[in-house]
Amino acid sequence: MNIEIIIEPNFTPDELAELAVVAEGYGIRALWSSNYAQQWDGFISLVPAALATKKILLGPLAVSPYEMHPLKIATSVLTLNEISQGRAMVGISGGGGVLKAIGYEMDPKKRRVVRGVREAIEIVKTAATGQFPEPYEGELYQIVRPYRFDWVKAAPPTVYACSTEPQMLRMGARVADGIHMSDVALPMLGEAMENIQTGLAKRATPAEDFRITNFWAWHIKEDREASFYEARRELVFRGSLLPPYSLHHFLNEEDAQLVIDHWLDFAKAFWTRTGVVDNVPESIVNHLINELSSAGDHGDIDREIERLQKFKEGGLTDLSIRLFDDPMAGLKLIGERVVPAFA
Repeated sequence: MNIEIIIEPNFTPDELAELAVVAEGYGIRALWSSNYAQQWDGFISLVPAALATKKILLGPLAVSPYEMHPLKIATSVLTLNEISQGRAMVGISGGGGVLKAIGYEMDPKKRRVVRGVREAIEIVKTAATGQFPEPYEGELYQIVRPYRFDWVKAAPPTVYACSTEPQMLRMGARVADGIHMSDVALPMLGEAMENIQTGLAKRATPAEDFRITNFWAWHIKEDREASFYEARRELVFRGSLLPPYSLHHFLNEEDAQLVIDHWLDFAKAFWTRTGVVDNVPESIVNHLINELSSAGDHGDIDREIERLQKFKEGGLTDLSIRLFDDPMAGLKLIGERVVPAFA
């Protein structure tokens, strides 16, 4: 299993390049830059990193066809791919914070998310061949005439479906180059892999190098108190605490409902930057942190490596570790302690 990293998008392009150089030196496979509404552009900010490195893969995570037409997603990732000489990648999702910022309809059923993401992946992958031999007639997206991308010379970028729910996993495994799951904890992995295998079995042609990765929150620090502060602050964004919720894997029905009822208290811990979750017992908060992320001090690293090894045994080809405060310190820790364990 290869290790990848995900970086907050509030770092400048030069800072991302510095992180990419260090990550490449440690043998980290890929660097993802998060795509948010109010931060640096996910594609353009990676250009200095592309120029400063030679091996590491680079791409934004994640881009939605409801915020950016698939043809423009294609031209953006292909531009980054040419600049990086074939090292670009892109995660395509149904959307999140950007859609809220622009007031877009958030009901997945009304947006027909599975179809929209599938059509976007098909358009981007077709453009990566260097041409559209004929117009694309999707139900949601159209390319109204053939196009030739004569400037495309590099090997195609890797196109991921950002999928966690069953239908999205099956669709992504059927049409994309890889699956990028989010916050799938170990008790959830078996069911996810079954859906991925179902989709892979329906591909038109077998996948030669299908990638399966998972976003995983990493809070390990030298200071244990600082680690758990960061983990409490960010807990509201762990996938099991977001609709449609998957708390039954970790909590009994009563405790799960308590967490759902007090979701705003988890959100308040983030937006006030206090890391204090009111109205929920500390035992429940700490249990969720331990189940849904890696938190603790340097003495806990061996324990966390054992957890990551189980992800590998469960079928992941890669693991995308999300770094938060002081990402360079986190990167060095991962490069020195975690990457060698999977060499």
